[in-house]
Amino acid sequence: MRKILLVDDHPDIVRLLEIALRGEGHTILTAYDGKQALEVIQKERPDLIVLDVMMPEVDGFRVLSRIKTDPELQHIVVVMLTVRDQPEDVTLGLDIGADFYLSKPFKPTDVLSLVRRVLGGDENGPPTLR
Repeated sequence: MRKILLVDDHPDIVRLLEIALRGEGHTILTAYDGKQALEVIQKERPDLIVLDVMMPEVDGFRVLSRIKTDPELQHIVVVMLTVRDQPEDVTLGLDIGADFYLSKPFKPTDVLSLVRRVLGGDENGPPTLR
């Protein structure tokens, strides 16, 4: 069983993803702003993070930067899920270190398929990318 952190300031989006992913047997963690996300990441060390950009306290790009510049956290797979889908936003997210960048609106099944692909394989081994 893998740990997945869902980070979005819209509780309905978090709940929608939580329902879809919990059915896969994963442990689901939630945060509703960037500051809370960083606290959960430090404490729980999730295997995968689904991260919004536009949030209170600390935005998603800053959260991503802190994850990817920390040697103890940089292995965590980060999926950006955001309305910020202009080419410069996507480029920035990928340059900072996002593993995947998805736009809102989204289909929960698309997120579920991506998570299956990324976390598929041996539950005790590291996540596989792409």
